[in-house]
Amino acid sequence: MHRRLTLQAMLNFFARASLSRLTNPLGAGLVRLGLSPNAVTVTGTIASIAAALWFFPRGQLFVGTLVVAVFLLFDVLDGAMARAGGKASQFGGVLDASCDRMVDGALFGALVWWSLVVEVDQVRGLALLICLVCAQVISYVKARAEANGLSAEGGLAERAERFLVVLVGTGLHGLGVPYVLDVAVWLLAALSLVTIAQRLIAVHTSSRNR
Repeated sequence: MHRRLTLQAMLNFFARASLSRLTNPLGAGLVRLGLSPNAVTVTGTIASIAAALWFFPRGQLFVGTLVVAVFLLFDVLDGAMARAGGKASQFGGVLDASCDRMVDGALFGALVWWSLVVEVDQVRGLALLICLVCAQVISYVKARAEANGLSAEGGLAERAERFLVVLVGTGLHGLGVPYVLDVAVWLLAALSLVTIAQRLIAVHTSSRNR
């Protein structure tokens, strides 16, 4: 178990390090232009929510996936800007986390609406609803644990992994690839439930060690 967690942490570290090499120079450039991390956070949130609510309920899945993916990069850029400009703050952290929850809800909510109302696919809609609820619970467990001085890091389906799975499935479904979205959302539902269990176990272990 410990070996699997260590391997997962190493993969996450190298993936984020590779992404940082791309985003840090761009973040520094935006700071030089006079933009603030909080402004980028809010802009990216509004644009991501608008794109998800506009494209997905209309069944424009491939285009919607591309647009949402572009605006989700703002979620990475604001952190790079905060580091480059030395403007990281507690308020910025709370704002970023709050905006993340709104984007999660809008993205999965739009797909739930499309599945249940437009496609009338109750099975897929159920899987997406599970993903929506679990995404909020995963984040809540971590926030609640940290508020009590405990640790709840890690898990198979953190935010980046959740978006990767659902957006790849959605985009390919929009291109006409059969079954890929159903496999993606049920896989994500299962991984999300496992992640909740992993974080609760981490909290329990942290409380005992404390």
